Amino acid sequence: MICARGDPPEQWIACAKGAVRVSSTSISGKQITLTYVEPGIWFGDVAIFDGDRRTHDAYAHGETTILCVAKADFRKILAAHVELYEAMLRLHARRIRQLYGLVEDLNTLPLRARLAKQLLHLVRSYGVSSLSDGREVRIGLQLAQEELAQLLGASRQRVNQELKAMEREDAIRIEPGGLVVRNREALMRISEADLEK
Repeated sequence: MICARGDPPEQWIACAKGAVRVSSTSISGKQITLTYVEPGIWFGDVAIFDGDRRTHDAYAHGETTILCVAKADFRKILAAHVELYEAMLRLHARRIRQLYGLVEDLNTLPLRARLAKQLLHLVRSYGVSSLSDGREVRIGLQLAQEELAQLLGASRQRVNQELKAMEREDAIRIEPGGLVVRNREALMRISEADLEK
């Protein structure tokens, strides 16, 4: 574990390599995955700014390298480089836009469209082009179907059904080591299908 819910904000953290799973546990004990922080993305700054405790747990997902900046050093950097405040505002604005988008998707899109959008996001963040077929892209982030289901707020069984349907349509290929996107345009059409209705 990198940091836990309720911890005091002692550091600003970035994912340098790999992925960090940000999650929470419900009162009933169910694990809820909110996002995977990709390389180059900072997190933990909200608690540093407002001084409150951390609201979620963060775990390394597989082999991961993180960069930590102590709270005192972070404040010194901001004092010496006030232009970073504007960058922080842009970062927070981006997060707010993403959050609103996720809430909108959850309330307006069926699971099939949300899954297609999530796969396209994972391809952008973790895609590895196939050497044998330039159109195919393997999602380098190893996610079990249960983990993918947690990201979408759905059951593993429903996600499995949708993945198999997408595989029959040649949009993806399910392999023991993960998912391969065979046709990004097909996934884009699936993700946008209900917007046109």
